[in-house]
Amino acid sequence: MTIALSHPLEAQGIATRATIHPNLGTAALVEHALKKGEGELTKDGALLVDTGKFTGRSVKDKYIVRDTMTENTINWGAINQPMDPAHWANLKADFLAAVQDQDELYVADLFGGSQPEYRVNVRVINQMAWHNLFIRTLLVRPSAQELAGFIPEYTIINLPGFKADPERHGCRSDTVIAVNFTDKLILIGNTEYSGEMKKGVFGLLNYLLPAQGVMPMHCSANIGADGKSAIFFGLSGTGKTTLSADASRTLIGDDEHGWSDQAVFNFEGGCYAKMINLSAEGEPEIYATTRMFGTILENVTMDPETRALDFTDGSKTENTRGAYPIEYIPNTSDKNLGPAPANVIMLTADAFGVLPPIARLTPDQAMYYFLSGYTAKVAGTEIGVTEPEATFSTCFGAAFMPRHPSVYGNLLKERIAKGGVQCWLFNTGWTGGKYGVGQRMPIKATRALLNAVLDGKLDGVEFRKDANFGFDVPVSVPALAEAGIDQTLLDPRATWADKDEYDRTAHNLVQLFVANFAQFESHVDEGVRRAAPQAA
Repeated sequence: MTIALSHPLEAQGIATRATIHPNLGTAALVEHALKKGEGELTKDGALLVDTGKFTGRSVKDKYIVRDTMTENTINWGAINQPMDPAHWANLKADFLAAVQDQDELYVADLFGGSQPEYRVNVRVINQMAWHNLFIRTLLVRPSAQELAGFIPEYTIINLPGFKADPERHGCRSDTVIAVNFTDKLILIGNTEYSGEMKKGVFGLLNYLLPAQGVMPMHCSANIGADGKSAIFFGLSGTGKTTLSADASRTLIGDDEHGWSDQAVFNFEGGCYAKMINLSAEGEPEIYATTRMFGTILENVTMDPETRALDFTDGSKTENTRGAYPIEYIPNTSDKNLGPAPANVIMLTADAFGVLPPIARLTPDQAMYYFLSGYTAKVAGTEIGVTEPEATFSTCFGAAFMPRHPSVYGNLLKERIAKGGVQCWLFNTGWTGGKYGVGQRMPIKATRALLNAVLDGKLDGVEFRKDANFGFDVPVSVPALAEAGIDQTLLDPRATWADKDEYDRTAHNLVQLFVANFAQFESHVDEGVRRAAPQAA
């Protein structure tokens, strides 16, 4: 079904000779994409597309217009790069000229955010049909009644055929992603990677919501049978998606959320999951979506004869992706929201093997580790690289946070304190030694500890102070014994054969934390500064 635009493009000052395809449904957009040669159907009916030379976000080509609105509200730097208004004016004029010359355009009116009080009306204008299907899948889809009165607040124009001029447009290359908060406009040119649109809306909400007292988060969230919500922060490889996708709990969302006084709400109406090495055994719910009509698969390898997929092939990119409506996953929230969280889980994959599998955090400590956003990558494949590498991504999503990290950190601390929320740090990385010596934390142990937290079974156990990091670590957890796991796991030093080596490694990790946090010290209060680790 096609639903006409209630607010025409002309009313936004956008003129074009193109045939406009407004608010097409899934089947129609798939049909257009196939007709235009933008993709192919797999044997099970998913739409397979190739994103061209860009298989991920082009971080160095993203800019925010620096004007009176943003001058003192954006955390300018390597991530939030400035574009001056004169260059923006040229870029906008050239984009609108390119729009005017299109033969066909696909327009979708959508919501960013599931809680009505805080959602924004986003119009997305696409050159490609599959891009329009992607963003319609990922954002929240208005009802026919809501579309009848829809007036866009923010607009994204995505033209993969547009090539920027670095001199005229003030950018680095012929690819550009430019955001103007004053004009309420995002322009994307010369990239077919669809994630730029998704993260563009995330960045938009990350800018707008803190001013309304809402905490925007790069996290997953779910609800237990007791009606209590939990949120999961974590960088790639820490288990965020796996641990939040629990058949016994209701999924709110897997990636982007807001935390208001009333709720945790999903920013999106769909999921954008990694597909590399996906299997029916390992992640059955996500695997099932790859066999559903309406799912979009990016850069996955397909046999041209049988049209069967090979999820193990990362020859083009390890960042193969699948986009699908959230309702394709069983046991999801009807309204994409739940009550304010009772538990906050921060996940890290510590490849140094220093952190315990679980630790309880105070509000100050929670802010400290949230601002740190720590995980560790395993040793690479380069000759001579044998040590793990620490990674600090502020707020567990530095690339998407326009404001200063302390804005988000203080919001988190306030919400934790206001709601009496329990906060936990989980290490899903290594135990018994660093990567190459120890072994990966058993998922069975992590699950047992997580369930104990969510079921309130750690309220009466004994805790000790960690000598290096100062947080509380349980001495014993009955759930571990019930799962047949040795309680020694709770004390990382005790799992190492060489205790002196553990102490040296822990000391080095503490120094990495301290060095990284130096950038935030002047922006946080004394309580948070005192939450810093100190080597024993």
